[in-house]
Amino acid sequence: MGGVWDPWAAIILAGGRGSRLDGVDKAGIELGGRTLLEWALDGVIDAREVVVVGDPVPTERPVTFTRESPRYGGPVAGLLTGLDALMSVPRYVGVVGVDMPHVHHGTWRRLLAGARTGGSDGAILIGPDGRWQLALVLDTVRLEQVRPDYEQQHDHPMKKLLAPLTLTPVIAMDREHQDIDTWADLRDA
Repeated sequence: MGGVWDPWAAIILAGGRGSRLDGVDKAGIELGGRTLLEWALDGVIDAREVVVVGDPVPTERPVTFTRESPRYGGPVAGLLTGLDALMSVPRYVGVVGVDMPHVHHGTWRRLLAGARTGGSDGAILIGPDGRWQLALVLDTVRLEQVRPDYEQQHDHPMKKLLAPLTLTPVIAMDREHQDIDTWADLRDA
């Protein structure tokens, strides 16, 4: 079993429709003078490699951009497309929605530690209401074992993908669990 400093990769899911935000690309929305994509990239600063599943935009950090096919296939299609776009697949991959600006370096440290707990296939951030959040770390070997066929990836429910995996719950601290789905969420962030 590796230590917390073992290399890991990150996949940022930024390819959604943003339908509750009038179709606005979430990655480009600004919060505190920075885009949501910039917040997400800062959070995964320790990742050895980063794949952004979404439209390419200029970034200060080298990242790989890719799109799931067909577009708007949902988080599972984005996750698996991002996994396939990695130059080398490490033991662990962190996955986060671009609309979660409060997931930061410390969040990833706790998720990685949880994923490396004996008998665990990964770790997932849990909100104060007990719901799973789109911030998780997965063992890539186990992920490949439960991966659906390509034809089944589009609109495949994330809970269905994760159901056979043993995930360590990591309780969100402060606002880590908050995402930005609506203009009211952005105002409150």
